[in-house]
Amino acid sequence: MRTLLLGLTISALTLPCLAQTVLKSEPLVLAPYEIALVQDPSCPAGQVLKVTGAIRGLHRRKACVVLASEQASLAVATP
Repeated sequence: MRTLLLGLTISALTLPCLAQTVLKSEPLVLAPYEIALVQDPSCPAGQVLKVTGAIRGLHRRKACVVLASEQASLAVATP
Protein backbone atom coordinates (compact mmCIF):
# COMPACT_ATOMS: atom_id res chain seq x y z
CA MET A 1 0.00 0.00 0.00
CA ARG A 2 2.83 2.41 0.85
CA THR A 3 4.53 1.66 -2.46
CA LEU A 4 1.34 2.43 -4.39
CA LEU A 5 0.84 5.69 -2.50
CA LEU A 6 4.48 6.67 -3.05
CA GLY A 7 4.20 5.89 -6.77
CA LEU A 8 1.06 7.99 -7.14
CA THR A 9 2.66 10.89 -5.27
CA ILE A 10 5.78 10.84 -7.43
CA SER A 11 3.77 10.68 -10.67
CA ALA A 12 1.54 13.56 -9.55
CA LEU A 13 4.61 15.70 -8.92
CA THR A 14 6.38 14.87 -12.19
CA LEU A 15 3.46 15.27 -14.64
CA PRO A 16 3.27 19.10 -14.41
CA CYS A 17 6.99 19.25 -15.21
CA LEU A 18 6.35 17.71 -18.62
CA ALA A 19 4.25 20.66 -19.79
CA GLN A 20 6.00 23.28 -21.89
CA THR A 21 5.01 26.91 -22.09
CA VAL A 22 4.13 28.36 -25.50
CA LEU A 23 4.92 32.07 -25.68
CA LYS A 24 2.94 34.58 -27.73
CA SER A 25 6.07 36.43 -28.88
CA GLU A 26 9.71 35.50 -29.33
CA PRO A 27 11.89 36.51 -26.35
CA LEU A 28 14.52 39.17 -27.01
CA VAL A 29 17.14 37.41 -24.88
CA LEU A 30 17.63 33.67 -25.16
CA ALA A 31 20.57 31.82 -23.62
CA PRO A 32 22.68 29.60 -25.88
CA TYR A 33 20.95 26.27 -26.57
CA GLU A 34 17.85 27.37 -24.61
CA ILE A 35 14.58 26.43 -26.34
CA ALA A 36 11.49 28.62 -26.53
CA LEU A 37 8.20 27.59 -28.12
CA VAL A 38 6.38 30.48 -29.80
CA GLN A 39 2.88 30.68 -31.22
CA ASP A 40 3.70 32.07 -34.68
CA PRO A 41 1.40 32.64 -37.69
CA SER A 42 4.18 31.58 -40.10
CA CYS A 43 3.78 27.95 -38.96
CA PRO A 44 0.92 25.75 -40.24
CA ALA A 45 -2.10 25.01 -38.06
CA GLY A 46 -1.30 22.69 -35.15
CA GLN A 47 2.38 23.62 -35.09
CA VAL A 48 4.47 26.07 -33.08
CA LEU A 49 7.80 27.75 -33.77
CA LYS A 50 10.71 26.16 -31.89
CA VAL A 51 13.46 28.76 -31.34
CA THR A 52 16.88 27.61 -30.11
CA GLY A 53 19.31 30.18 -28.73
CA ALA A 54 22.80 30.43 -30.22
CA ILE A 55 26.22 31.51 -29.08
CA ARG A 56 27.49 34.96 -30.00
CA GLY A 57 27.94 35.51 -33.72
CA LEU A 58 25.53 32.78 -34.84
CA HIS A 59 21.85 33.00 -35.74
CA ARG A 60 19.08 31.38 -33.74
CA ARG A 61 17.65 28.16 -35.12
CA LYS A 62 13.94 28.28 -35.92
CA ALA A 63 11.72 25.39 -36.97
CA CYS A 64 8.01 24.60 -36.94
CA VAL A 65 7.22 21.56 -34.79
CA VAL A 66 4.06 19.68 -33.86
CA LEU A 67 3.12 20.02 -30.20
CA ALA A 68 0.28 18.09 -28.58
CA SER A 69 -2.30 20.32 -26.91
CA GLU A 70 -2.01 18.43 -23.60
CA GLN A 71 1.73 19.25 -23.45
CA ALA A 72 1.44 22.98 -23.93
CA SER A 73 0.12 25.94 -22.00
CA LEU A 74 -0.12 29.49 -23.32
CA ALA A 75 1.80 32.28 -21.62
CA VAL A 76 2.78 35.84 -22.36
CA ALA A 77 6.46 36.68 -22.84
CA THR A 78 7.63 39.52 -20.67
CA PRO A 79 10.35 41.69 -22.20
